[in-house]
Amino acid sequence: MEEMIKTLPQHTCAWGKVKAYKYQEFWTVKPFLEATILAQQSFKAKPSDVFLCSAPKTGTTWLKSLAFAIVTREKFDESTTPLLTKFAHECVPLLEKAKVVEHENIRKNFNLPLISTHLRYASLPESVFSSNCKIVYIYRNIKDVIVSHYHFLREGLKLSMEDAPFEGAFEEFCQGISGYGPYWDHVLGYWKASLERPEKILLLKYEDLKSEPKSNVRRLADFIGCPFSADEDKAGVVDNIIRMS
Repeated sequence: MEEMIKTLPQHTCAWGKVKAYKYQEFWTVKPFLEATILAQQSFKAKPSDVFLCSAPKTGTTWLKSLAFAIVTREKFDESTTPLLTKFAHECVPLLEKAKVVEHENIRKNFNLPLISTHLRYASLPESVFSSNCKIVYIYRNIKDVIVSHYHFLREGLKLSMEDAPFEGAFEEFCQGISGYGPYWDHVLGYWKASLERPEKILLLKYEDLKSEPKSNVRRLADFIGCPFSADEDKAGVVDNIIRMS
């Protein structure tokens, strides 16, 4: 793997001094690249899995929280859910982890079908396609993605806005050099796949989820096979999940 990585196109971000590698037409940093290759080689998706897919800074945490609350609502309520004490990323594993065994451990701990990833559609492990499992993809207005992406990385690297000017980050994002970018290719891959397999791939728009949360949360629940009952509607379960998330 080390020898292969050395042959990949590399770019050191001018504004953050972070080295990125281009692999299978997307950019990422070395730890995520290594974990991606391991997942592609060894991860075995199950037909019952539900993949929560997104480019970074497009609503990932919100989608994880909603999906987790939906599938665990018979086990937890808004006062006992692990989401009150854990990050959503601890409750729903990210595929690009160094140890693939962590996915199975979380599956066992919560008995969940949920797994998240930032990988583009064409780079998902082959088992995701052969298992015919479901995929939920969330996307967001690119202007907000750029701004959120910039501040997330700048703060993570503990850089001031003077040390890491927005103009540099903006130019690189527009060139397609961003986490798992180019962003437009990321969206396009899942969008095309959803047209071919609408029964297996659901697209959610961040802005629609924000403006009409109730109908979109119902869509999400129906799609992943956990629809809300009439009694749950009357009891305000949907509203509780939205408020808690």
